[in-house]
Amino acid sequence: MNGSINKIETFGLLDGPGIRTVIFLNGCNLRCKFCHNPETWLLKEKNYTPQDILKICIKNKPYFKRNNGGVTFSGGEPLLQYDFLLETCKLLKKQNIHITLDTSGIGINDDYQELLKYIDLVLLDIKAINKEDFINITNKDYFDKYINFIKQLNISNKPIWIRQVIIPDVNDNLEYINNLSNFIKNNINNVNKIDFLPYHTLGHNKYVNLNINEPYLNKEAMDKEKCDELLKQFNNIYNK
Repeated sequence: MNGSINKIETFGLLDGPGIRTVIFLNGCNLRCKFCHNPETWLLKEKNYTPQDILKICIKNKPYFKRNNGGVTFSGGEPLLQYDFLLETCKLLKKQNIHITLDTSGIGINDDYQELLKYIDLVLLDIKAINKEDFINITNKDYFDKYINFIKQLNISNKPIWIRQVIIPDVNDNLEYINNLSNFIKNNINNVNKIDFLPYHTLGHNKYVNLNINEPYLNKEAMDKEKCDELLKQFNNIYNK
């Protein structure tokens, strides 16, 4: 069994607790307007086995132990390579390695309980909080799949870190963060952390090099200070 891996980063600090080896899998069913990794959209050559991933991660295991680090599967969308991901997680868990899944929840399955048994933490991306906006921002009608994945997470009882990209003139307003707070409270259990990520333009050259139309070509990056202020306002609302 082989998987299609775009890149592997060691010593990642932003994709879960501690120092992490981050495995970026190819393939994504969404076409988010704010995507900065268009090079991961398509499934390419299958270039790694689960055993290959295990060997790489074991080399970094001493660093994991020092600060509660581990392995993060990101993408693209890792759930699209479900069988490969499941087999790799089984091998890693035998070595007692902490596993984080960074996902939009849009995969090929309806039931994810077998996989989630091996996952220690889920980084859940929120694209939108209703079907109309979800279709608009992702160009795909997969909102029902997203809600199903959230239900699967709730069944699994796994800890969740929420990630919300804040985009100028799209969701950088008080109305949205009020609605976001209600959405999370009413739908998602076991939320341990909520991050607002400011939209950035660092993926621009990737679109140019890949000759792909960039939906937000003329949109400016989100001001980080405003993003941080929105997060403070959100926390005040959410923690009431």
